[in-house]
Amino acid sequence: MTKRFEKTYSIGGASRITGVSQRQLRAWEGKHIPQPDRLICGERAYRRYNQTQINLIARIKKYQDQGFTLKTAAKKAAEDMARKGGTG
Repeated sequence: MTKRFEKTYSIGGASRITGVSQRQLRAWEGKHIPQPDRLICGERAYRRYNQTQINLIARIKKYQDQGFTLKTAAKKAAEDMARKGGTG
């Protein structure tokens, strides 16, 4: 859950920052990697990624670029984040 005044990013912003396509982020979300917050506005729900999630996505991409599967890349990225306190 994102803190109330923490900066968050739309799926487009997350894509631009990390280099992971919006389509790929949606596919990962279906596998709960990561699970962005949802901002409800009327009948629409907007994905909002916090900085920790952005850092995790960037690490997953780095490992995938090295040839790891999504499952392994996500596991390694989560381990990295845990060692560094989630700051990336």
